Amino acid sequence: MNEISPRVFVVDDDPAVLKGLSRVLRSAGLEVATFNSPCEFLEQHDPHAPGCLLLDVAMPGLNGLELQVSLTAEGSAIPIIFLTGRGDIPMSVQAMKAGALDFLTKPVHDEDLLKAVHAALEKDRIGRERRAELDEIQERLATLTPREREVLNHVVSGQPNKQIANDLGTVEQTIKVHRARVMEKMKVNSVAELVRLTEHLGKNQME
Repeated sequence: MNEISPRVFVVDDDPAVLKGLSRVLRSAGLEVATFNSPCEFLEQHDPHAPGCLLLDVAMPGLNGLELQVSLTAEGSAIPIIFLTGRGDIPMSVQAMKAGALDFLTKPVHDEDLLKAVHAALEKDRIGRERRAELDEIQERLATLTPREREVLNHVVSGQPNKQIANDLGTVEQTIKVHRARVMEKMKVNSVAELVRLTEHLGKNQME
């Protein structure tokens, strides 16, 4: 399956701005998709599509900050760069607190624009790799039986087989069998690797 190329999604109600931004981005070899309004973007946006969002703040109807809130509510992790013609500091602070990656003032210099976009695309790539890795670990974890999950939790806590057997009311040989199955299903060769995987997931997902 071919990997989808990342895109820069540009949302601005000014056609001249859309055209100018597209020209700069495409001249740098980037794929671009433009939208005249946040509503148009929401109607067509695939939350699984890789890329970043270049978003105007002040627009009629749904504005940029409201679109940011809407995307966050949907669980979207797309990196957002805001553009504004009104160097409004409180608005900038609000956007950054809500997770915006950058805030650029129009007219933006080509170099500053491309630097921000490349940083956003890199953040998106790293975030997707991490989420894919976590999903894979979760899938392995889901193959464990309830008893194997118990053994896993004891093993990563550093307990020896004998103590685990005492805690779970069984014999040491049975724990050895469970432990071997856990290692096989989690696709690791050492306890250190097992600990590393569970640390990736975080304690709340291991319960």
